[in-house]
Amino acid sequence: MLTAKVLGKSLSISRRLSLYKFNCLSPLNKYLKWQPEITFDVAIAGCVKNCIFMHSQTDIAFYVCNFRFNLLSYVNMRKNFFLSGLYLVLVPCIMIAANNRLSPGSDSLKTVTVYTTAENTPLRLTATDTLFLQNFGQPLETQPCVFVDPAETFQTCIGIGGAITDASAETFAKMTPEKQKEILTQYFDVKKGIGYTLVRTNIHSCDFSSGSYTYVQDNDSALKSFSIEHDKEFRIPFIKKAFIEAGGNLTLYASPWSPPAWMKDNNDMLHGGKLKPSFYQSWADYFAKYITAWQAEGIPVWGISVQNEPMAKQRWESCIYTAEEERDFIKNFLGPTLHKAGFDDKKIIAWDHNRDLLYHRASTILADPDAARYVWGFGFHWYEGWTGDLKMFENVKRVSEAFPDKHLLFTEGCAEIFAFGSMNEWKWGEIYGRSMINDFNNGAVGWTDWNILLDETGGPNHVQNLCFAPLHANTHTGELYYLNSFYYLGHFSRFIRPGAKRIISSSSRGQLLTTAFLNTDGKIAVIVMNQSNEKIEYLIWISGLAAEISSLPHSIQTLVLK
Repeated sequence: MLTAKVLGKSLSISRRLSLYKFNCLSPLNKYLKWQPEITFDVAIAGCVKNCIFMHSQTDIAFYVCNFRFNLLSYVNMRKNFFLSGLYLVLVPCIMIAANNRLSPGSDSLKTVTVYTTAENTPLRLTATDTLFLQNFGQPLETQPCVFVDPAETFQTCIGIGGAITDASAETFAKMTPEKQKEILTQYFDVKKGIGYTLVRTNIHSCDFSSGSYTYVQDNDSALKSFSIEHDKEFRIPFIKKAFIEAGGNLTLYASPWSPPAWMKDNNDMLHGGKLKPSFYQSWADYFAKYITAWQAEGIPVWGISVQNEPMAKQRWESCIYTAEEERDFIKNFLGPTLHKAGFDDKKIIAWDHNRDLLYHRASTILADPDAARYVWGFGFHWYEGWTGDLKMFENVKRVSEAFPDKHLLFTEGCAEIFAFGSMNEWKWGEIYGRSMINDFNNGAVGWTDWNILLDETGGPNHVQNLCFAPLHANTHTGELYYLNSFYYLGHFSRFIRPGAKRIISSSSRGQLLTTAFLNTDGKIAVIVMNQSNEKIEYLIWISGLAAEISSLPHSIQTLVLK
């Protein structure tokens, strides 16, 4: 009768509990029926064992409630003072055991919250499941697994974000206040958006400007005319709003595309050319004045790169430095000048070009200790595929292995060439996901997308080098277009926060790409990207615990373990 009564009460609490859960009560129930083959101590031992090895939070809560009800009922029936004392001691012990079983940060049960973006579904950074890790032994070869090991930590993440260029700022300025608020929230709010924490911007003009410009008048080598008035119209207001939306938690760095034309041997900001040695000091002073001017506007500048794409002769702003020339400019001019100006805390990023020549540039510069002392690290882009060859992710790893005291930062990447009708193609997001997973696994400490916002033409761009961005705005209708790359980026930026340390995440299937980070709050973020056309059931496995997860075709998931 007692068992039936308990069963009735339990079903009224939750219809979702299946009958097998009541089997855990069988040792105590048998004793309550006064079955002689079950002694009281065996019944209690069975109850405690079942409680400790329960596999879900619902099971434990349900079990503790029913165990207390059954034991108290038996104590009342027998009027036994010894059992009354046992009740007062045993039930709290079982509740403590249950609580410990659920406490994160130990060998106890951990929850896994799954967020998913998938092709041919409405899922876009959508919370799709909450699971509980269960005891799990040796996986079989037939069971796809993602193994996570937080015991070994690697590089520390400084942030994930994108570039606010003139093009982004000019497009932003054309939107209504309501749309501007949406853009800011979606990019920089960690709860309502994707929580960007890293911003790159341009030092005077780049191709994604409406025209070429500098901060000084021609031939002013003393830089007396230096002024950032141009930036105050669009770019600085946008960046200030981004800082506010992010709660001040933004890391900003700046890159030049070319010195002023009169400082170069081709007398042209475009089409490559080189900085004349006679203007090395003036150009170094230009960096210091830029930092001073921007910080006077209330925008902290964390670092600068020496030159955007120093080996590329482009039809837009560009300038060539050999490895030796960049080394000597850093060693003899830029580094000393920033230190003298009181900017020794500003990070100097060398290279800022593709992965293909990354190792050569790093090894050449760092072979000179007088140059190396000024270099924080090396920036790199993803455009080495222009040759038709594969992406050269391993070159990032080579630099990380050879120079572990220097940092690697992804500083630019975008999908080319813009076509309005191709915005919904799924490949754009997968390009991002594949690059980010590989770059982080190979040692990158941060990842910066190119323009965060462009207009309906893929610009503005004064040389018509039109590209895709994760977010486009129709400046005529006010409509915003979110590409899937926005959500792929968000699977990283929202959940891998500054200060997070990379940990091991190893996949047993080639179609499941993965990386993982341990955040400062103790939460683990695991990224799993399914490149295949098939749904894959896999196990997330950590410290002998596992949970089964479904990965949809052409999807990306973030698993938050806590």
